[in-house]
Amino acid sequence: MRKTGILFSLIAFHLLFFCAFAQMQDSTATRKKIYLEHSKTLSFDENINPDAQILVGDVRFRHDSSYMYCDSAYYYEASNSLEAFSNVRMEQGDTLFIYGNWLFYDGNIQLARLRENVRMENNQVTLFTDSLNYDRISNIGYYFDGGLIVDEDNELSSYYGQYSPDTKLAIFNDSVRLENPQFILYSDTLHYDTNTKIATILGPSVIESDSGTIHSSRGWYNTETNVSLLLDRSQVLSGDRLLMGDSIVYDRESGFSEVFGNMFLQDTAQMIILEGKYGYYNEKTEYAFATDSARFLEYSQGDTLYLHADTLLMETVDSTFREIKAYYGVRFYRIDLQGVCDSMQFNTRDSVLYLYTDPVVWNETYQLYGDTIVVHMNDSTVDYAHVIQFAFAVQEADSSYYNQVKGNDLKAYFNGKSVSRIDVSGNAESIYYPLEDDGAKIGLNETKSAYLSVWLEDNKLEKLKLWPEAEGTLTPIPDLRPDQKTLKDFYWFDYLRPKNKDDIYNVVKRKSGDAPKRSNKFVH
Repeated sequence: MRKTGILFSLIAFHLLFFCAFAQMQDSTATRKKIYLEHSKTLSFDENINPDAQILVGDVRFRHDSSYMYCDSAYYYEASNSLEAFSNVRMEQGDTLFIYGNWLFYDGNIQLARLRENVRMENNQVTLFTDSLNYDRISNIGYYFDGGLIVDEDNELSSYYGQYSPDTKLAIFNDSVRLENPQFILYSDTLHYDTNTKIATILGPSVIESDSGTIHSSRGWYNTETNVSLLLDRSQVLSGDRLLMGDSIVYDRESGFSEVFGNMFLQDTAQMIILEGKYGYYNEKTEYAFATDSARFLEYSQGDTLYLHADTLLMETVDSTFREIKAYYGVRFYRIDLQGVCDSMQFNTRDSVLYLYTDPVVWNETYQLYGDTIVVHMNDSTVDYAHVIQFAFAVQEADSSYYNQVKGNDLKAYFNGKSVSRIDVSGNAESIYYPLEDDGAKIGLNETKSAYLSVWLEDNKLEKLKLWPEAEGTLTPIPDLRPDQKTLKDFYWFDYLRPKNKDDIYNVVKRKSGDAPKRSNKFVH
Protein backbone atom coordinates (compact mmCIF):
# COMPACT_ATOMS: atom_id res chain seq x y z
CA MET A 1 0.00 0.00 0.00
CA ARG A 2 2.84 2.33 0.83
CA LYS A 3 4.42 1.80 -2.61
CA THR A 4 1.04 2.39 -4.29
CA GLY A 5 0.66 5.71 -2.42
CA ILE A 6 4.08 6.84 -3.48
CA LEU A 7 3.27 5.93 -7.07
CA PHE A 8 0.01 7.92 -7.01
CA SER A 9 1.85 10.89 -5.49
CA LEU A 10 4.43 10.85 -8.28
CA ILE A 11 1.69 10.65 -10.91
CA ALA A 12 -0.15 13.55 -9.30
CA PHE A 13 3.05 15.64 -9.18
CA HIS A 14 3.74 15.06 -12.89
CA LEU A 15 0.11 15.91 -13.75
CA LEU A 16 0.32 19.14 -11.79
CA PHE A 17 3.66 20.01 -13.41
CA PHE A 18 2.24 19.29 -16.87
CA CYS A 19 -0.85 21.41 -16.24
CA ALA A 20 1.26 24.31 -14.91
CA PHE A 21 3.59 24.05 -17.92
CA ALA A 22 0.59 23.95 -20.30
CA GLN A 23 -0.93 27.00 -18.61
CA MET A 24 2.38 28.81 -18.83
CA GLN A 25 2.67 27.97 -22.52
CA ASP A 26 -0.91 29.02 -23.12
CA SER A 27 -0.29 32.26 -21.21
CA THR A 28 2.84 32.91 -23.30
CA ALA A 29 0.96 32.18 -26.51
CA THR A 30 -1.87 34.46 -25.38
CA ARG A 31 0.56 37.21 -24.43
CA LYS A 32 2.26 37.08 -27.86
CA LYS A 33 -0.97 37.13 -29.86
CA ILE A 34 -1.96 40.29 -31.73
CA TYR A 35 -5.50 41.36 -30.91
CA LEU A 36 -7.76 43.36 -33.17
CA GLU A 37 -9.60 45.73 -30.86
CA HIS A 38 -11.50 47.93 -33.27
CA SER A 39 -12.34 48.48 -36.94
CA LYS A 40 -15.37 49.99 -38.61
CA THR A 41 -15.44 47.24 -41.29
CA LEU A 42 -13.92 43.77 -41.60
CA SER A 43 -13.95 41.78 -44.81
CA PHE A 44 -12.19 39.05 -46.80
CA ASP A 45 -11.24 39.21 -50.46
CA GLU A 46 -9.43 36.24 -51.97
CA ASN A 47 -8.63 38.26 -55.07
CA ILE A 48 -6.92 41.06 -53.14
CA ASN A 49 -5.25 39.19 -50.25
CA PRO A 50 -6.58 35.70 -49.49
CA ASP A 51 -4.63 35.33 -46.20
CA ALA A 52 -5.69 38.61 -44.64
CA GLN A 53 -8.60 40.15 -42.84
CA ILE A 54 -9.19 43.49 -44.54
CA LEU A 55 -9.85 46.24 -42.01
CA VAL A 56 -10.98 49.81 -42.75
CA GLY A 57 -11.73 52.77 -40.49
CA ASP A 58 -10.28 53.61 -37.06
CA VAL A 59 -8.35 50.36 -36.91
CA ARG A 60 -6.74 49.53 -33.55
CA PHE A 61 -4.51 46.59 -32.60
CA ARG A 62 -3.00 45.57 -29.27
CA HIS A 63 0.05 43.43 -28.67
CA ASP A 64 0.97 43.17 -25.01
CA SER A 65 1.28 46.78 -23.83
CA SER A 66 1.75 48.16 -27.33
CA TYR A 67 -1.08 49.68 -29.38
CA MET A 68 -1.16 50.25 -33.13
CA TYR A 69 -3.54 52.57 -34.98
CA CYS A 70 -4.17 53.21 -38.70
CA ASP A 71 -6.82 54.04 -41.31
CA SER A 72 -6.74 50.56 -42.86
CA ALA A 73 -4.88 47.29 -42.46
CA TYR A 74 -4.36 43.67 -43.43
CA TYR A 75 -4.47 41.39 -40.40
CA TYR A 76 -2.74 38.02 -40.80
CA GLU A 77 -4.02 36.16 -37.78
CA ALA A 78 -2.42 32.85 -38.76
CA SER A 79 1.08 34.35 -38.91
CA ASN A 80 0.40 36.78 -36.04
CA SER A 81 1.31 39.83 -38.13
CA LEU A 82 -0.28 42.87 -39.70
CA GLU A 83 0.22 45.48 -42.40
CA ALA A 84 -1.07 49.00 -41.66
CA PHE A 85 -1.73 51.91 -44.03
CA SER A 86 -2.14 55.67 -43.63
CA ASN A 87 -1.95 57.64 -40.38
CA VAL A 88 -0.05 54.82 -38.72
CA ARG A 89 0.68 55.26 -35.03
CA MET A 90 2.33 52.97 -32.46
CA GLU A 91 2.13 53.64 -28.73
CA GLN A 92 4.34 51.98 -26.12
CA GLY A 93 3.22 53.09 -22.68
CA ASP A 94 2.80 56.84 -22.28
CA THR A 95 6.31 57.88 -23.39
CA LEU A 96 6.95 56.31 -26.80
CA PHE A 97 5.01 57.18 -29.95
CA ILE A 98 5.91 56.23 -33.53
CA TYR A 99 4.19 57.64 -36.63
CA GLY A 100 4.42 56.79 -40.34
CA ASN A 101 2.54 56.12 -43.56
CA TRP A 102 3.06 52.33 -43.58
CA LEU A 103 3.77 49.59 -41.04
CA PHE A 104 4.44 45.89 -41.10
CA TYR A 105 4.48 44.29 -37.66
CA ASP A 106 5.54 40.71 -36.88
CA GLY A 107 4.16 39.76 -33.47
CA ASN A 108 6.27 36.62 -33.17
CA ILE A 109 9.58 38.47 -33.22
CA GLN A 110 8.01 41.77 -32.08
CA LEU A 111 9.60 43.76 -34.90
CA ALA A 112 7.90 46.78 -36.51
CA ARG A 113 8.94 48.09 -39.91
CA LEU A 114 7.72 51.63 -40.59
CA ARG A 115 8.19 53.54 -43.85
CA GLU A 116 7.59 57.04 -45.25
CA ASN A 117 7.45 60.14 -43.05
CA VAL A 118 8.37 58.19 -39.96
CA ARG A 119 8.55 60.02 -36.65
CA MET A 120 9.52 58.42 -33.33
CA GLU A 121 8.85 60.50 -30.18
CA ASN A 122 10.18 59.80 -26.69
CA ASN A 123 9.68 62.71 -24.27
CA GLN A 124 11.90 65.53 -25.63
CA VAL A 125 13.59 63.32 -28.25
CA THR A 126 12.23 62.97 -31.79
CA LEU A 127 13.58 60.75 -34.56
CA PHE A 128 12.78 61.50 -38.22
CA THR A 129 13.36 59.10 -41.12
CA ASP A 130 11.66 57.39 -44.05
CA SER A 131 12.72 53.87 -43.01
CA LEU A 132 12.62 52.76 -39.37
CA ASN A 133 12.71 49.35 -37.77
CA TYR A 134 11.58 49.16 -34.16
CA ASP A 135 12.53 46.11 -32.10
CA ARG A 136 10.16 45.89 -29.15
CA ILE A 137 12.18 43.18 -27.37
CA SER A 138 15.32 45.31 -27.15
CA ASN A 139 13.26 48.53 -27.25
CA ILE A 140 15.48 50.02 -29.96
CA GLY A 141 14.50 51.89 -33.08
CA TYR A 142 16.99 52.09 -35.93
CA TYR A 143 17.18 53.60 -39.41
CA PHE A 144 19.53 52.59 -42.22
CA ASP A 145 18.86 54.97 -45.10
CA GLY A 146 19.36 58.36 -43.49
CA GLY A 147 17.66 59.93 -40.51
CA LEU A 148 17.60 62.74 -37.97
CA ILE A 149 17.32 62.78 -34.16
CA VAL A 150 16.39 66.05 -32.45
CA ASP A 151 16.25 67.07 -28.80
CA GLU A 152 15.96 70.47 -27.12
CA ASP A 153 19.69 71.21 -27.69
CA ASN A 154 20.92 69.38 -30.78
CA GLU A 155 20.08 67.95 -34.18
CA LEU A 156 21.92 64.77 -35.16
CA SER A 157 21.79 63.18 -38.60
CA SER A 158 23.52 60.19 -40.19
CA TYR A 159 23.10 57.44 -42.74
CA TYR A 160 22.62 54.80 -40.01
CA GLY A 161 21.31 55.52 -36.53
CA GLN A 162 19.54 53.92 -33.62
CA TYR A 163 17.85 55.10 -30.45
CA SER A 164 16.99 53.32 -27.20
CA PRO A 165 14.14 54.83 -25.16
CA ASP A 166 15.36 52.82 -22.13
CA THR A 167 18.97 54.00 -22.04
CA LYS A 168 18.33 57.31 -23.87
CA LEU A 169 21.40 56.47 -25.96
CA ALA A 170 21.55 57.23 -29.68
CA ILE A 171 24.16 55.61 -31.94
CA PHE A 172 25.19 57.08 -35.30
CA ASN A 173 27.36 55.78 -38.13
CA ASP A 174 28.39 57.09 -41.54
CA SER A 175 28.14 60.80 -42.44
CA VAL A 176 27.24 61.87 -38.91
CA ARG A 177 26.40 65.54 -38.30
CA LEU A 178 25.61 67.07 -34.89
CA GLU A 179 24.34 70.62 -35.18
CA ASN A 180 24.26 72.89 -32.14
CA PRO A 181 23.57 76.65 -32.10
CA GLN A 182 27.24 77.18 -31.17
CA PHE A 183 29.05 74.53 -33.23
CA ILE A 184 28.75 71.71 -35.78
CA LEU A 185 30.28 68.27 -35.26
CA TYR A 186 31.04 65.97 -38.19
CA SER A 187 31.91 62.36 -37.47
CA ASP A 188 32.20 58.82 -38.76
CA THR A 189 30.92 57.18 -35.56
CA LEU A 190 29.19 58.94 -32.67
CA HIS A 191 27.21 58.00 -29.56
CA TYR A 192 24.89 60.60 -28.02
CA ASP A 193 23.24 60.47 -24.59
CA THR A 194 20.01 62.46 -24.78
CA ASN A 195 19.90 62.73 -20.96
CA THR A 196 23.41 64.09 -20.31
CA LYS A 197 23.76 65.72 -23.76
CA ILE A 198 27.21 64.15 -24.05
CA ALA A 199 28.43 63.08 -27.49
CA THR A 200 30.98 60.26 -27.42
CA ILE A 201 33.41 60.35 -30.34
CA LEU A 202 34.41 56.91 -31.66
CA GLY A 203 35.69 57.73 -35.14
CA PRO A 204 37.36 60.52 -37.13
CA SER A 205 35.52 63.72 -36.19
CA VAL A 206 35.69 67.49 -36.74
CA ILE A 207 34.05 70.13 -34.51
CA GLU A 208 33.74 73.59 -36.05
CA SER A 209 32.81 76.77 -34.18
CA ASP A 210 33.55 80.48 -34.19
CA SER A 211 36.39 79.91 -31.71
CA GLY A 212 38.17 77.31 -33.86
CA THR A 213 38.23 73.71 -35.02
CA ILE A 214 38.75 70.40 -33.19
CA HIS A 215 39.99 67.20 -34.82
CA SER A 216 39.56 64.01 -32.80
CA SER A 217 38.99 60.31 -33.32
CA ARG A 218 38.17 59.40 -29.69
CA GLY A 219 36.77 61.26 -26.70
CA TRP A 220 33.58 63.00 -25.60
CA TYR A 221 31.99 66.43 -25.86
CA ASN A 222 29.38 67.80 -23.44
CA THR A 223 27.11 69.84 -25.70
CA GLU A 224 25.53 71.66 -22.73
CA THR A 225 28.69 72.77 -20.88
CA ASN A 226 31.00 72.78 -23.94
CA VAL A 227 33.57 70.79 -21.95
CA SER A 228 35.28 67.90 -23.74
CA LEU A 229 37.84 65.17 -23.25
CA LEU A 230 39.84 64.57 -26.42
CA LEU A 231 42.09 61.51 -26.71
CA ASP A 232 44.54 59.91 -29.16
CA ARG A 233 46.53 63.00 -30.24
CA SER A 234 43.49 65.17 -30.87
CA GLN A 235 43.99 68.67 -32.27
CA VAL A 236 42.48 72.01 -31.20
CA LEU A 237 43.00 74.82 -33.75
CA SER A 238 42.35 78.44 -32.80
CA GLY A 239 43.48 81.09 -35.26
CA ASP A 240 47.20 80.61 -35.92
CA ARG A 241 47.62 78.22 -32.97
CA LEU A 242 47.51 74.43 -33.00
CA LEU A 243 47.30 72.39 -29.76
CA MET A 244 47.82 68.62 -29.63
CA GLY A 245 48.22 66.07 -26.85
CA ASP A 246 47.70 62.47 -25.83
CA SER A 247 44.62 63.67 -23.94
CA ILE A 248 43.15 67.18 -23.75
CA VAL A 249 40.50 68.49 -21.37
CA TYR A 250 39.04 71.44 -23.27
CA ASP A 251 36.54 74.04 -22.05
CA ARG A 252 35.36 75.98 -25.08
CA GLU A 253 33.53 78.64 -23.01
CA SER A 254 36.62 79.70 -21.07
CA GLY A 255 39.06 78.75 -23.84
CA PHE A 256 41.10 76.69 -21.34
CA SER A 257 42.80 73.42 -22.33
CA GLU A 258 44.71 71.07 -20.01
CA VAL A 259 47.01 68.60 -21.75
CA PHE A 260 48.24 65.29 -20.38
CA GLY A 261 51.03 63.58 -22.32
CA ASN A 262 53.13 65.00 -25.19
CA MET A 263 51.72 68.51 -25.33
CA PHE A 264 52.42 70.30 -28.61
CA LEU A 265 51.45 73.97 -29.04
CA GLN A 266 52.40 75.70 -32.29
CA ASP A 267 51.98 79.35 -33.28
CA THR A 268 52.36 79.32 -37.07
CA ALA A 269 52.35 83.11 -37.32
CA GLN A 270 55.20 83.60 -34.84
CA MET A 271 56.82 80.30 -35.90
CA ILE A 272 57.26 78.99 -32.38
CA ILE A 273 56.46 75.65 -30.72
CA LEU A 274 55.95 74.82 -27.04
CA GLU A 275 56.18 71.19 -25.87
CA GLY A 276 56.01 69.23 -22.61
CA LYS A 277 54.67 66.07 -21.02
CA TYR A 278 52.08 68.21 -19.23
CA GLY A 279 50.76 71.69 -19.81
CA TYR A 280 47.81 73.96 -20.34
CA TYR A 281 46.76 76.73 -22.70
CA ASN A 282 44.10 79.43 -22.72
CA GLU A 283 43.18 80.33 -26.29
CA LYS A 284 41.42 83.54 -25.16
CA THR A 285 44.29 84.99 -23.11
CA GLU A 286 46.91 83.07 -25.16
CA TYR A 287 48.70 82.09 -21.97
CA ALA A 288 50.47 78.70 -22.04
CA PHE A 289 52.36 76.56 -19.52
CA ALA A 290 54.51 73.47 -20.15
CA THR A 291 56.57 71.28 -17.84
CA ASP A 292 58.19 67.84 -17.65
CA SER A 293 60.64 67.60 -20.58
CA ALA A 294 59.44 71.05 -21.62
CA ARG A 295 60.90 72.42 -24.87
CA PHE A 296 60.56 75.64 -26.85
CA LEU A 297 61.40 75.95 -30.56
CA GLU A 298 61.73 79.17 -32.55
CA TYR A 299 62.08 78.55 -36.31
CA SER A 300 61.40 81.95 -37.89
CA GLN A 301 65.04 82.23 -38.98
CA GLY A 302 67.30 79.93 -40.95
CA ASP A 303 68.42 78.05 -37.84
CA THR A 304 65.95 76.67 -35.30
CA LEU A 305 66.44 77.55 -31.65
CA TYR A 306 65.86 74.54 -29.32
CA LEU A 307 65.40 75.45 -25.66
CA HIS A 308 64.68 73.24 -22.64
CA ALA A 309 63.80 74.11 -19.05
CA ASP A 310 61.91 72.59 -16.16
CA THR A 311 59.04 75.04 -16.69
CA LEU A 312 58.11 77.12 -19.73
CA LEU A 313 55.52 79.91 -19.85
CA MET A 314 54.21 81.73 -22.91
CA GLU A 315 51.99 84.80 -22.99
CA THR A 316 50.92 87.46 -25.48
CA VAL A 317 52.32 91.00 -25.43
CA ASP A 318 51.10 93.84 -27.65
CA SER A 319 48.32 91.68 -29.06
CA THR A 320 50.42 89.78 -31.60
CA PHE A 321 53.84 89.04 -30.13
CA ARG A 322 54.74 86.28 -27.69
CA GLU A 323 56.89 86.35 -24.60
CA ILE A 324 58.40 83.06 -23.44
CA LYS A 325 59.77 82.58 -19.95
CA ALA A 326 61.88 79.59 -18.89
CA TYR A 327 62.70 78.58 -15.32
CA TYR A 328 65.21 76.21 -13.78
CA GLY A 329 67.87 74.35 -15.68
CA VAL A 330 67.66 76.29 -18.95
CA ARG A 331 69.68 74.79 -21.83
CA PHE A 332 69.39 75.88 -25.44
CA TYR A 333 70.99 74.99 -28.77
CA ARG A 334 71.23 76.68 -32.12
CA ILE A 335 73.89 75.93 -34.72
CA ASP A 336 75.58 79.28 -34.16
CA LEU A 337 74.72 79.76 -30.47
CA GLN A 338 74.42 77.57 -27.39
CA GLY A 339 73.77 78.50 -23.79
CA VAL A 340 72.82 77.58 -20.22
CA CYS A 341 71.37 79.58 -17.33
CA ASP A 342 68.87 79.26 -14.51
CA SER A 343 66.11 81.38 -16.03
CA MET A 344 65.47 83.01 -19.38
CA GLN A 345 63.03 85.24 -21.25
CA PHE A 346 62.46 85.50 -25.02
CA ASN A 347 60.40 88.09 -26.85
CA THR A 348 59.28 87.39 -30.42
CA ARG A 349 58.75 91.10 -31.11
CA ASP A 350 62.45 91.94 -31.12
CA SER A 351 63.89 88.40 -31.06
CA VAL A 352 65.86 89.02 -27.86
CA LEU A 353 67.01 86.36 -25.36
CA TYR A 354 67.46 87.44 -21.73
CA LEU A 355 69.55 85.01 -19.66
CA TYR A 356 69.64 85.30 -15.86
CA THR A 357 71.53 83.62 -13.00
CA ASP A 358 74.85 81.98 -13.97
CA PRO A 359 74.39 82.41 -17.73
CA VAL A 360 76.97 81.04 -20.18
CA VAL A 361 76.81 81.43 -23.98
CA TRP A 362 79.00 79.77 -26.63
CA ASN A 363 79.70 80.59 -30.26
CA GLU A 364 82.21 78.41 -32.11
CA THR A 365 85.42 78.79 -30.05
CA TYR A 366 84.05 81.63 -27.90
CA GLN A 367 82.48 81.48 -24.44
CA LEU A 368 80.70 84.39 -22.72
CA TYR A 369 79.56 84.54 -19.11
CA GLY A 370 78.54 87.14 -16.54
CA ASP A 371 75.68 88.29 -14.31
CA THR A 372 73.16 88.73 -17.13
CA ILE A 373 73.41 88.09 -20.88
CA VAL A 374 71.10 89.61 -23.48
CA VAL A 375 71.31 88.10 -26.97
CA HIS A 376 69.91 90.22 -29.84
CA MET A 377 68.98 88.27 -32.97
CA ASN A 378 68.68 89.80 -36.42
CA ASP A 379 67.28 88.00 -39.45
CA SER A 380 68.89 84.56 -39.61
CA THR A 381 71.88 85.33 -37.38
CA VAL A 382 72.79 86.69 -33.98
CA ASP A 383 73.33 90.46 -34.07
CA TYR A 384 75.17 90.84 -30.78
CA ALA A 385 75.37 89.46 -27.24
CA HIS A 386 75.42 91.91 -24.34
CA VAL A 387 76.99 90.66 -21.09
CA ILE A 388 75.93 92.92 -18.23
CA GLN A 389 78.04 93.11 -15.08
CA PHE A 390 80.95 90.83 -14.30
CA ALA A 391 81.44 90.22 -18.02
CA PHE A 392 83.94 87.67 -19.28
CA ALA A 393 84.73 86.43 -22.82
CA VAL A 394 87.04 83.48 -23.49
CA GLN A 395 88.35 82.07 -26.75
CA GLU A 396 90.00 78.67 -26.79
CA ALA A 397 93.31 79.05 -28.69
CA ASP A 398 94.20 75.44 -27.94
CA SER A 399 93.77 73.08 -24.99
CA SER A 400 96.30 75.01 -22.85
CA TYR A 401 95.91 78.63 -23.92
CA TYR A 402 92.85 80.90 -23.86
CA ASN A 403 92.41 84.45 -25.14
CA GLN A 404 90.43 86.38 -22.52
CA VAL A 405 88.76 89.74 -21.99
CA LYS A 406 86.76 90.90 -18.98
CA GLY A 407 85.15 94.03 -17.59
CA ASN A 408 81.99 95.56 -16.17
CA ASP A 409 80.08 95.43 -19.44
CA LEU A 410 80.77 93.52 -22.67
CA LYS A 411 79.24 93.37 -26.12
CA ALA A 412 80.19 90.69 -28.64
CA TYR A 413 79.13 91.54 -32.22
CA PHE A 414 78.58 88.87 -34.86
CA ASN A 415 79.25 88.81 -38.56
CA GLY A 416 77.35 85.87 -39.98
CA LYS A 417 77.79 83.04 -37.50
CA SER A 418 81.09 84.24 -35.97
CA VAL A 419 82.18 86.87 -33.46
CA SER A 420 83.69 89.85 -35.33
CA ARG A 421 84.20 92.43 -32.57
CA ILE A 422 84.18 92.65 -28.77
CA ASP A 423 83.71 95.91 -26.85
CA VAL A 424 84.40 96.07 -23.12
CA SER A 425 83.45 99.00 -20.89
CA GLY A 426 84.77 99.59 -17.37
CA ASN A 427 87.81 97.94 -15.81
CA ALA A 428 88.70 96.23 -19.07
CA GLU A 429 91.37 93.53 -18.88
CA SER A 430 92.65 91.20 -21.57
CA ILE A 431 95.02 88.33 -22.18
CA TYR A 432 95.91 87.53 -25.78
CA TYR A 433 98.47 85.35 -27.44
CA PRO A 434 99.68 87.13 -30.60
CA LEU A 435 100.92 84.79 -33.35
CA GLU A 436 103.81 84.71 -35.75
CA ASP A 437 103.07 84.34 -39.48
CA ASP A 438 103.60 80.61 -39.14
CA GLY A 439 101.09 80.42 -36.28
CA ALA A 440 103.61 80.14 -33.46
CA LYS A 441 102.73 82.05 -30.29
CA ILE A 442 104.88 85.11 -29.65
CA GLY A 443 103.95 85.33 -25.99
CA LEU A 444 101.23 86.50 -23.62
CA ASN A 445 99.98 90.06 -24.06
CA GLU A 446 98.21 91.33 -20.90
CA THR A 447 96.47 94.75 -20.87
CA LYS A 448 94.42 96.94 -18.53
CA SER A 449 92.37 99.98 -19.48
CA ALA A 450 89.00 101.65 -18.97
CA TYR A 451 87.73 100.61 -22.42
CA LEU A 452 88.76 97.96 -24.90
CA SER A 453 87.76 96.90 -28.41
CA VAL A 454 88.90 93.78 -30.24
CA TRP A 455 88.42 93.15 -33.96
CA LEU A 456 88.50 89.55 -35.19
CA GLU A 457 88.76 87.84 -38.57
CA ASP A 458 88.22 84.09 -38.87
CA ASN A 459 88.42 83.88 -35.06
CA LYS A 460 91.87 85.53 -35.10
CA LEU A 461 92.87 88.86 -33.56
CA GLU A 462 93.11 91.58 -36.20
CA LYS A 463 93.24 94.72 -34.08
CA LEU A 464 93.16 95.70 -30.41
CA LYS A 465 92.21 99.18 -29.23
CA LEU A 466 92.62 100.44 -25.63
CA TRP A 467 91.60 103.89 -24.30
CA PRO A 468 91.84 106.48 -22.85
CA GLU A 469 94.91 105.16 -21.06
CA ALA A 470 96.33 101.67 -21.04
CA GLU A 471 99.03 99.58 -19.50
CA GLY A 472 100.28 96.28 -20.79
CA THR A 473 103.03 93.67 -20.74
CA LEU A 474 104.23 91.01 -23.15
CA THR A 475 105.66 87.85 -21.58
CA PRO A 476 107.42 85.31 -23.81
CA ILE A 477 105.93 81.82 -23.73
CA PRO A 478 109.00 80.20 -22.08
CA ASP A 479 108.81 82.72 -19.22
CA LEU A 480 105.12 82.19 -18.43
CA ARG A 481 104.10 80.98 -15.01
CA PRO A 482 100.84 78.94 -14.77
CA ASP A 483 99.14 81.65 -12.67
CA GLN A 484 99.81 84.23 -15.44
CA LYS A 485 97.87 82.33 -18.11
CA THR A 486 94.40 83.30 -16.89
CA LEU A 487 92.66 86.38 -15.55
CA LYS A 488 90.98 86.29 -12.15
CA ASP A 489 87.61 84.48 -12.22
CA PHE A 490 88.49 82.62 -15.42
CA TYR A 491 86.50 79.39 -15.95
CA TRP A 492 86.16 77.12 -18.93
CA PHE A 493 82.59 75.75 -18.88
CA ASP A 494 82.76 73.63 -22.00
CA TYR A 495 81.45 70.58 -20.11
CA LEU A 496 78.15 72.46 -19.66
CA ARG A 497 77.77 73.24 -23.36
CA PRO A 498 74.83 71.61 -25.21
CA LYS A 499 76.27 69.58 -28.08
CA ASN A 500 73.08 69.24 -30.17
CA LYS A 501 69.31 69.75 -30.04
CA ASP A 502 68.82 66.54 -28.04
CA ASP A 503 71.57 67.31 -25.55
CA ILE A 504 69.47 70.15 -24.12
CA TYR A 505 67.60 67.53 -22.05
CA ASN A 506 70.75 66.27 -20.30
CA VAL A 507 71.16 67.50 -16.75
CA VAL A 508 74.72 68.83 -16.29
CA LYS A 509 75.56 70.42 -12.95
CA ARG A 510 78.14 73.16 -12.60
CA LYS A 511 81.18 71.98 -10.63
CA SER A 512 81.26 73.29 -7.08
CA GLY A 513 84.59 75.04 -7.66
CA ASP A 514 83.40 76.80 -10.82
CA ALA A 515 81.72 79.74 -9.09
CA PRO A 516 83.26 83.23 -9.08
CA LYS A 517 84.00 84.72 -5.64
CA ARG A 518 82.68 88.22 -6.21
CA SER A 519 83.83 91.00 -3.96
CA ASN A 520 81.44 93.63 -2.57
CA LYS A 521 83.01 97.07 -2.82
CA PHE A 522 80.65 98.41 -0.16
CA VAL A 523 81.92 95.96 2.46
CA HIS A 524 85.24 96.79 4.19
